[in-house]
Amino acid sequence: MKTTPFTRYHIEAGARMAEFAGYNMPIEFTGINDEHIAVRERAGVFDVSHMGEIWVKCPEAEAFLQYITSNNVAVLYDGKVQYTVLPNGRGGIVDDILVYRVDAETYLLVVNAANIEKDWAHICREGEKFGLTPGKELYNASDEIAQLAIQGPLAMKIVQKMCPEPVEGLEYYTFVKTEIAGIEDAILSITGYTGSGGCEIYVANADAPQLWEVLWKAGEEYGLQNIGLGARDTLRLEMGFCLYGNDIDDTTSPIEAGLSWVTKFTEGKDFIDRPLLEKQKAEGVERKLVGFVMEERGIPRHGYELASPEGEIIGHVTSGTMSPMLKNGIGMGYITTGFSKPGTEIAVVIRGRNIKARVTKPPFINK
Repeated sequence: MKTTPFTRYHIEAGARMAEFAGYNMPIEFTGINDEHIAVRERAGVFDVSHMGEIWVKCPEAEAFLQYITSNNVAVLYDGKVQYTVLPNGRGGIVDDILVYRVDAETYLLVVNAANIEKDWAHICREGEKFGLTPGKELYNASDEIAQLAIQGPLAMKIVQKMCPEPVEGLEYYTFVKTEIAGIEDAILSITGYTGSGGCEIYVANADAPQLWEVLWKAGEEYGLQNIGLGARDTLRLEMGFCLYGNDIDDTTSPIEAGLSWVTKFTEGKDFIDRPLLEKQKAEGVERKLVGFVMEERGIPRHGYELASPEGEIIGHVTSGTMSPMLKNGIGMGYITTGFSKPGTEIAVVIRGRNIKARVTKPPFINK
């Protein structure tokens, strides 16, 4: 298994470790519920160094990204971040990614850990059409960059103590290159996967120990806690954020997944799968990804069937948990479009019993 520059600190802290996307990652420290609540109420730090980073540097960068991503890259400006997907040419999704515009000829793509090799191969293959060369215009820096996500309502107060320049007022989905913890040219972005505010910090692997040490000194007065991947999943699910491999994958279209808002059919943007996705948008789809809340006692789990009130199987659960904040079961899943309207009664099949639930538009909690 691979390790991150922070792995030894997790082990020293007593984390329960497990393999994730080929890395030895912390699943939990003090318990998922405790860590979840810490992020909602105070601040927590996630090691997300397993995520992938791919640079696109060339005059053709914007045109290339317009072709391989669903969102409209042309609206980005220096320091702006965009959420988007990589259509796979068959109506599915290679990955959901973040696009950082450094300047007109320089973009950073942040991709999911489990998809780094697949994404890199896809990007290189499509890059050939634009004359882009791996190792030159395209560069996979995933093994060279460490990343921490500091999340929660107190997160930016902690990070501000580490920065000589003001950063607390940064807008959502923007980033800056700045000095952090004495490390020059770190990248600080405001995207988040928890819905509780905070930021992400990218540094070179060699600078990771310094970042870690300064962060914990800055966070001590605010009750900063270590957070594992278990709470990361429950936090994102309360917000209704998709998890690749569960809620979206190579067989799900962005239209089915409720990602029409990052699928832009703007004039001149002839991206992969545009005709097919445009047809889906116009004619509708047979299934849709929805959120739901349990109305009877039960915890939905990935793979459970979803049924109509009459017992007809109409779909399946893609993500589910007991919400630490609501103390109630919540989930997401694909169901027949006719049952997808918020407020519709459905059922989750749990151990052979149909347990009542209701379609609910995420987020499941107030931010």
